[in-house]
Amino acid sequence: MNLLKAASTVSLLTLASRITGLVRELLVAATFGASAATDAFNVAFRIPNLLRRLFAEGAFSQAFVPILAGTRTRDGDHATRLLIDAVATVLAWALLITCALGVIAAPVIVWLMASGLARFDDAVLMTRWMFPYIGCMSLVALAAGILNTWKRFAVPAATPVLLNLAVIGAAWWGVPLFKSSGVAPIYALAAGVMLGGVLQLAVQLPALARIGCFPRIGLAPGAIRRAWQHPGVGRVLKQMAPALLGVSVAQISLVINTQIASHVGIGAVSWLTFADRLMEFPTALLGVALGVVLLPQLSASLAGQDSARYTGLLDWGLRLVVLLALPCAAALLVFPQPLVAVLYHYGAFSPRDVAQTVMALRGYGVGLIGLVAVKVLAPGFYARQDIRTPVKIAVAVLLATQAMNALFVPWLGHAGLALSIGLGALINAASLLIGLRRLGAYTPAPGWGGFLARVLLATAALTAVLAWAAWRIDWIGLAAQWGWRIGLMAAVLGGVALLYFGLLALLGMRPRQFMRHG
Repeated sequence: MNLLKAASTVSLLTLASRITGLVRELLVAATFGASAATDAFNVAFRIPNLLRRLFAEGAFSQAFVPILAGTRTRDGDHATRLLIDAVATVLAWALLITCALGVIAAPVIVWLMASGLARFDDAVLMTRWMFPYIGCMSLVALAAGILNTWKRFAVPAATPVLLNLAVIGAAWWGVPLFKSSGVAPIYALAAGVMLGGVLQLAVQLPALARIGCFPRIGLAPGAIRRAWQHPGVGRVLKQMAPALLGVSVAQISLVINTQIASHVGIGAVSWLTFADRLMEFPTALLGVALGVVLLPQLSASLAGQDSARYTGLLDWGLRLVVLLALPCAAALLVFPQPLVAVLYHYGAFSPRDVAQTVMALRGYGVGLIGLVAVKVLAPGFYARQDIRTPVKIAVAVLLATQAMNALFVPWLGHAGLALSIGLGALINAASLLIGLRRLGAYTPAPGWGGFLARVLLATAALTAVLAWAAWRIDWIGLAAQWGWRIGLMAAVLGGVALLYFGLLALLGMRPRQFMRHG
């Protein structure tokens, strides 16, 4: 299978997800602005999302996918399906208990996350509404791990679109309906999140059935006991323990930052959230797509004792990171106000909200290339079933990030939180790269010097044009002419993309240099 084609498929579907996600955020921003209600919703939604990243897409996926890929390579499909049934049974019962406890303990969880919220009680109630979302998304992560191992990348990459569409529908139709019924309109968004979680799980099931891997979840006590006794479940749990610690470090940082932001003032949580959504556009489009494609392939390479292919895959991924993430980082640093204004400056989202979100976006932009590179470098360790090394690095990055918060937040407010995260991502990526080099697991292929020189030259040209467009055009003043403003943005971004890739072509870089076959 052509890995570039697979990564492109995932990227295109992730692009659709991120575009609908930006439409979702645009509607939320225009309807509620950066208000106390928006802060409450963002915190309530962040809690199941935190657990999703912690357990579903985080520790569980990092432990489960390499073991699943290795089992399929060594023992065949029948043994792999038995492993899937056992893991699904244990996971389903654990999720049922977790969701019940989460609904009961919502006030404590919100207090630990953001005790400074102006609308604390609303955040508690919305957390209760949305907590079962973690159950849906953990099962989605199980299905995605199976489908990606079978090289069925499209369905898992497309499902996030359904969440965005559900929340868009909630903002468009649900908000007026809730308002007319006497219910706080912000609760419509919480209902949309739960609907989106159910839809995402529902579309995975037919795809699993098509490859003969529909999980059989045991309900009887005997079936549950047999699932616990399956050796593969023990291996997954054993691998999850250090992986959980590693992912927890990042999520602890998120909790601390959210707690700090809730005390900075009304709107701070929302400004960071809106900036984060913009920053996640290139991060998800590039990093997540590469990580999804690389992890099972790296695991299969090691299971087949093909170290040359393993290091070649890492080199290919890192070159794509530099090629695509560096110009995106430049755009976030020199062109943030136009991006924020065009995407969010409507309705209740004021010019002050634009300025505050721009400050946060610049902080994130500093570390964009690190955030994307981690998505390639970390799977290099996970595929080796070495989770301890990334954990040690993550702990060090957490300590460094909080030290930077102590320095930057009194000076820059909420933007200091974003800057600390950006710089921490650079430290994380550099440490992972050094670790792989010291292990002898990754050896850079020849030609990196010339490659970097070409990319830097093209990025410098792109940066100059974007800086000129940001300075010469009054993007805030064009608010009334929203159609013209959007068209102008599309022309600028399309023009600099042509300039960037055109210069690379003139400098001798060809797409075939990035073709890889698995």
